[in-house]
Amino acid sequence: MSRVDVVIPCYNYGKFLSDCVAGALDDQPGTDVRVLVIDDASQDDSGETARKLAAADDRVEVIVHPVNRGHIATFNEGLLDWADGDYCVLISADDRLTPGALRRAADLMDAHPEVGFVYGDVVSFSDGEELRTARTTSRPPTIWSGHRWLEQRFRDAHTCVFSPEVVMRTSVVHQVDGFNPDLYHTSDVEMWMKLAVLADVGFVHADQAYKRRHADMMSGVVDDLLHLNQRRAAYEAVLKRYGDVLPNTPELSDAVHRELAKEALWVAARAYDRRRTDTVPVEELVAFAFDCWPAAASLSTYRSLQWRRRIGPAAMPYLQPLVWPRLLARQVLGRARQAKDRRS
Repeated sequence: MSRVDVVIPCYNYGKFLSDCVAGALDDQPGTDVRVLVIDDASQDDSGETARKLAAADDRVEVIVHPVNRGHIATFNEGLLDWADGDYCVLISADDRLTPGALRRAADLMDAHPEVGFVYGDVVSFSDGEELRTARTTSRPPTIWSGHRWLEQRFRDAHTCVFSPEVVMRTSVVHQVDGFNPDLYHTSDVEMWMKLAVLADVGFVHADQAYKRRHADMMSGVVDDLLHLNQRRAAYEAVLKRYGDVLPNTPELSDAVHRELAKEALWVAARAYDRRRTDTVPVEELVAFAFDCWPAAASLSTYRSLQWRRRIGPAAMPYLQPLVWPRLLARQVLGRARQAKDRRS
């Protein structure tokens, strides 16, 4: 039986820790699992809670940092220094695996040794909200060529992966050297793409994890410009490291830089629609767009922004009912044409 090593980094999430560990151990029948909880010098009772869990179940191990090392160093400590099973999982202490998630992913990778990681659907929930029953029955999984999956991520400029639903092949994680410490906010974005460079990607058509929404989430405090810069850095890091083994590196680079430029201009335009030009860094977003894609002036998003600038933020909100239906129709038609082109 294949073994799955589950790494649970924890910082001030002691109140969620027991539930997270239970999801990894109690809800995974037919799976050989062991768990490592790494408390990164929490200021709550996380360390004490982790030790109690370890005392009650010999499948649980605990590391407590005397000083805070940060999330990426903590991730890599678990995945690179500790995990040595066939497969590994990184799940935050405030999230939870769904029943049978590890078995579904392990079965897929057991049957397909060319697959480097498996993900599935995620159920989001808020603090205090009762968990809905996960959809655990699945039709046959989907397997993509890693490079094909990676190409679509560059074209979308999004990875479509959250994190707690991912089960990785440990040997491939070690090959890519874990998470990149230079990418504070988007090391996960780069990680999934690095794995796809070296291996194929599997998708389980079932709910694989619960992801908690709450005010303390790191992703909730990242502004648009910072996140755009970090995403750009993640894609560029993949191209720099693996550009010589990818078959269409120039096209991938053009696609992601153009898409990121469009997104920056879109955020700038929306600042006019919402009368937020005093708080949204419009000029910095435009500068980012042109630095990312020098031909940004040719984009329809840029022309739309220029039109809003002429109208101004005071009047623009009143014109939205006239503008958005046409823009949305254009987007739908454009995406339909792109889908048709990709299928042909």
